[in-house]
Amino acid sequence: MSNLLPQQLFQFDPLSLFFLCVIFIVCLPSAIYSFGYLKGKYSSFKITLSWFLLVIFVLSMAAVVSVGNALIFLVAWEIMSLVSYFLVVFDTTHEKSIQAGMVYIIMTHIGTAFLVAAFLILYKQAHSFDFMAIKNASLSMPARTKDIVFLLLLAGFGTKAGIVPLHVWLPYAHPQAPSHISSIMSGVMIKTAIYGIIRFVIFLLGVNSSWWGILILTLAVISCLVGIIYALMDRDIKRLLAYSSVENIGIILLGVGLAMLFISKNMPYLAVFSLIAGLYHLVNHAIFKGLLFLCVGSVYKATGTRNIEKLGGLIKKMPQTAAYFLLGAMAISALPPLNGFVSEWLTLQAFFLGAFNSAGGMKLFLGICAALLALTGGLAAACFVKAFGVAFLGLPRSHYAESAREVSLSMRLGMFFLSLLAVIFGLAASLIIKLLARVAGTAINIDISSMNFSLNNFTLSPQIGKNTYLSAPLLGLWLIVFGVAGFAIYKIFARGRRVYKTWDCGYYKLDARNEYTATAFSKPFRIAFSFFLLPYRKTQKIRESFYHVKSITYETYTTKVFKKYIYDPLLALIFKSAKSMRRLQPGSIHLYLGYIFVTLLLLIIFMR
Repeated sequence: MSNLLPQQLFQFDPLSLFFLCVIFIVCLPSAIYSFGYLKGKYSSFKITLSWFLLVIFVLSMAAVVSVGNALIFLVAWEIMSLVSYFLVVFDTTHEKSIQAGMVYIIMTHIGTAFLVAAFLILYKQAHSFDFMAIKNASLSMPARTKDIVFLLLLAGFGTKAGIVPLHVWLPYAHPQAPSHISSIMSGVMIKTAIYGIIRFVIFLLGVNSSWWGILILTLAVISCLVGIIYALMDRDIKRLLAYSSVENIGIILLGVGLAMLFISKNMPYLAVFSLIAGLYHLVNHAIFKGLLFLCVGSVYKATGTRNIEKLGGLIKKMPQTAAYFLLGAMAISALPPLNGFVSEWLTLQAFFLGAFNSAGGMKLFLGICAALLALTGGLAAACFVKAFGVAFLGLPRSHYAESAREVSLSMRLGMFFLSLLAVIFGLAASLIIKLLARVAGTAINIDISSMNFSLNNFTLSPQIGKNTYLSAPLLGLWLIVFGVAGFAIYKIFARGRRVYKTWDCGYYKLDARNEYTATAFSKPFRIAFSFFLLPYRKTQKIRESFYHVKSITYETYTTKVFKKYIYDPLLALIFKSAKSMRRLQPGSIHLYLGYIFVTLLLLIIFMR
């Protein structure tokens, strides 16, 4: 029993401190934002309850990343999961919230079951739940046992992180929670699973074989592609962001998987550099995804709808929200000099360095992963061009958008804070990487004193002496100079020119029905990826008579392949098994007494 008691309750090493910083830089602006978001939407009791749950939620996440005992970790993990469930179903008037909460709580407890199994195996080996005892025991742990523990941990943490195909709860839960909670869930909570992988797999267990890293890289690439393809198709702007989180978790895991691969191949410099890239994208995703969820919450608060096809023209109604959303969209699309560009550039450099220092099939594998990451970046840019263009440009497509107004000061303050961080984390990359190097060195247990990843305080250089540099401040300066020069040239040559109305193909009055829709924008991608999306159509004709059709309703959908071919059959099998099990419980007292008698008989036979 004494082994169950923690010898070290908290552990504040650089890895824990890094994740604590990530938690608070997203939770603070989200809390400020909630003052305006909740006001007028819920009763005073619900608002008080929301604040109580938010405080418990933040403290539980902080506990997850700072405790030094696996049993206490599991308790904090469970509190975090339960409180986030209550926040998902917070809006009890919506049936979808209840359904989303049900999916979320089932999936999160399936993940917890895997973690419990892994922790019990670790306890059997270490005779303690303390991290240091587990780390010491891992040194002599059989390779087969390590492999089993790794797979259990990957399934457990992968469910919370939203790795494909365990991602099914994200598109349900994130859109239904209040927007400041969606910001924290997507920006922070799913990152605690990344912490779990780094802490338990890399730091405590120790990477046992190269196939661990290859498996993570493969799942990460699949998550990247599946997440962004579904995001491109979706018309619910919050669900679009939820699918985008699946993609970005994949990008983060590319850095983590590369680090594990290079650890197994005894390439410490590349292992540290790859983990830096993963951690950098982790904090960047927390910032710009938190920002985008707050912006979308502002749009929902102002219009009452999340359907992107019913928005439009919001840049004139909500100029500040539009500016913040545009900045977040540019950051998540990896446009320079913002933070998303820097971390994706670092991840690509890690792949290139790995390919240059590998041979044969590994070189090809890393090259393919790098190419697919580049493809993901292009699809992400297209996705957020659609989101911003359809929601904020053009004419309002409904009375919801027509009557929108800019949101309150507290909501704008929350968005401004995260926008500022997106710029700072792009321009100050060289300084931030020095801090992240300490975190990565601690996680991998490597001395980084002789490693250098930047030329000076303004220029990154992962290959010093090989002419590979990136200076985000200089890049930003050049963009400003070119922008100002282009504007000046336009002003000079535009003098005296007359501006005519755009030719409208003979229509005497263009309205919102003539605009490009989100569905039309995504059609080329729907056709290109039809082998995976399996699109289908629903057409409904409303007739006035047999010969005269009054109107036609035409809708296009895509098939959720993981739900249709994995989860639905699995659910059907569970229900079928449950019905079979009911035969064992017919309500007969004689049969139940017979069960007890047989059980006692078996115990006597086998326990002698």
